[in-house]
Amino acid sequence: MDKFFKITESGSTIKKEIYGGILSFLMMAYIIIVNPAILVNAIPGAMGNVNIYNQFFGAIMVATILGGSIASIIMGLFSNYPFVLAPGMGLNAYFTYTVVLKLGMDWQMALGAVFIAGFIFMIVIITGVREIISKALPDSIKYAIVGGIGIFIAFLGLKNSGIIVSNQDTLIALGNIKNDEVLTSIFGLFLISILYVLKVPGSILIGIIGATIFGLFNGVTNFKGIIGPIPSLSPTFLKLKLEPSIFKNADFWIVVITFFFVDYFDTTGTIFGLARSKHTDETKDVPRASRAYMADATGSVIGALFGTSTITTVAESDAGILYGARTGLASIVAGGMMLLMLFFAPLATSIPTAATAPALIFIGSLMLKEIGKIKWNDSTEGLPAFLTIILMPLTYSIAMGLAFGIITYPILKLFSGKSKEVHWMSWILCFIFIVYLGFLK
Repeated sequence: MDKFFKITESGSTIKKEIYGGILSFLMMAYIIIVNPAILVNAIPGAMGNVNIYNQFFGAIMVATILGGSIASIIMGLFSNYPFVLAPGMGLNAYFTYTVVLKLGMDWQMALGAVFIAGFIFMIVIITGVREIISKALPDSIKYAIVGGIGIFIAFLGLKNSGIIVSNQDTLIALGNIKNDEVLTSIFGLFLISILYVLKVPGSILIGIIGATIFGLFNGVTNFKGIIGPIPSLSPTFLKLKLEPSIFKNADFWIVVITFFFVDYFDTTGTIFGLARSKHTDETKDVPRASRAYMADATGSVIGALFGTSTITTVAESDAGILYGARTGLASIVAGGMMLLMLFFAPLATSIPTAATAPALIFIGSLMLKEIGKIKWNDSTEGLPAFLTIILMPLTYSIAMGLAFGIITYPILKLFSGKSKEVHWMSWILCFIFIVYLGFLK
């Protein structure tokens, strides 16, 4: 084992790798609950029928676990990095609230888009095109994408909790703070925040469970047990739709492009951020980066087959790395821990929306730290970034925020005499989105 993973050579120990993998798992375990809670909204009739809800929630939970676990194990064996994978927060919201509920695309077709995006990701890595794409979007837009998704999913959390509600005059307004579901969400948000600042491992997961227990006392939680049989995967397994007719749909390709770009740059930022100086060489590059990317892309393809949205490398892997994990053994341990969660379906389906909503709000707040890296004093950088960020929640679409940012950036650079700062691929993307918004949308 030490020879295969080069544990000693990496300056680690088997104990550190195992504990690091467990710690990373505890930090990301909330995704196993939150992801199906988001994606089940995309299933017709699920929100009005308990049987349909439980059936699909269980299937998506199993898909989340299997997809994340297999992808994490591939990452460990193929790249030998301690990176853990799971469905990406933000991309699951885009899948449900924009692609399905706003664009009207059925969830099977949306899974097809995830599959195609993952396949394109693989081709990009194999052909070496990833370096060109990495230079196509400026850093300000990359940071804005993360920040915009953060605000978007925080907005969803506030809406799902009832803290904010629709209002005919002002569009949105403060909800009824005395409502039991709102109080449960507020309790969960404070609990998660306090545990997080105290550096308690698994603070988000503990907060979700704590809010669920709180909901038992005011009737919000319907407890169904802790351990039970593994739910059937059949409702979502191999249900993705890839009929020839959908390839003629412009909206389908915009969705594919969005899935690809968000996953690609999210993965890029996460992998290089997690690697830091501990996994970088003298040129500040990450050795075996292509292998890590391939594990990520493979995860998305596998996840779509099982029935979940885009799988990506999660930032929560940082917990294991900070503990001392340096090799793929940690990600394999985390993947194994995920598999154990298959037996906790009754507990997962007992968790109300009011308990998962605060997790979305808190995760959204963490993602906002990226916007501090944007050069706000330069309007050619700041305005495109601002439009990217603000239009994601206001249009209820990550794609629209990305589109306006990509269109605005090269045009402002051109008229400010800074066109040399624009990569040629940025102009191509700008043209594509102008055509889409002007003629195809």
